[in-house]
Amino acid sequence: MQATDISIIYVASFAILLIGYLTAISSKDVIRLLISLELMFGAVFMSLIPLFSAISNPPAAFGIAILTIFTSSGELLVLIYAIITLDRQKKNIYTSSVTIGGDR
Repeated sequence: MQATDISIIYVASFAILLIGYLTAISSKDVIRLLISLELMFGAVFMSLIPLFSAISNPPAAFGIAILTIFTSSGELLVLIYAIITLDRQKKNIYTSSVTIGGDR
C-alpha cells in the first residue's frame, strides 16, 4: 500500500469517527445512539486496515481480522440486549428516560 492510499483510509476513518461522535452527542433515543456507536467502532476497525497490509504473514492478519469481527459482533449483541432491556423496563427507548446512578 502506498502512502496516499493509507492517508485516504485514515482521513475517511477520522471523518466517520467524527460523524459517530457528533451523532452520539445529539442522539435523543437509544437506536440513534446504537447507530453512532457502530459508526465509531467501524471507524476504529477501518483504521486497522493499513496495519494488515504491513503484516507479511497472511494467517496472522486473518486471525486478527476474525478476532476483530467477533469483538464487534459481541458488542453489538450486548447493545441490542441493552436496548431490549431498556424497552421492557421503561416502555420507551428515549435517552431522557434513563437516569444516572439509579436516581429517579
